[in-house]
Amino acid sequence: MYARHGVAKQELIVGNLFEVSVSLDYPFEKAMEHDSIAETLNYAEAVDVIKGIMSVSSRTLENVVWRLRVALVERFPLIEGGTIRISKITPPISVELRDVAVKITW
Repeated sequence: MYARHGVAKQELIVGNLFEVSVSLDYPFEKAMEHDSIAETLNYAEAVDVIKGIMSVSSRTLENVVWRLRVALVERFPLIEGGTIRISKITPPISVELRDVAVKITW
């Protein structure tokens, strides 16, 4: 996903590629039993929430991860916990790294 997060002014202007990984604990027993999308977390809606949060620039990935957690729990109040990880694929630093990442688990 392309977004504009970072400390350097260039990152906020030019942007970078990010990978967002989300794993959510959600009570899906009724969805299993009834085969009903209304009784589970609609991942297409979750992706829309993620896209919306990622479109708003932040200086730190920690802030983005926190905003993602808040927005997802607000949209899906039955979420019981989870993990969100955001990786900046090509960080603008002098040492070659595959990526830099921030992860929150609750």
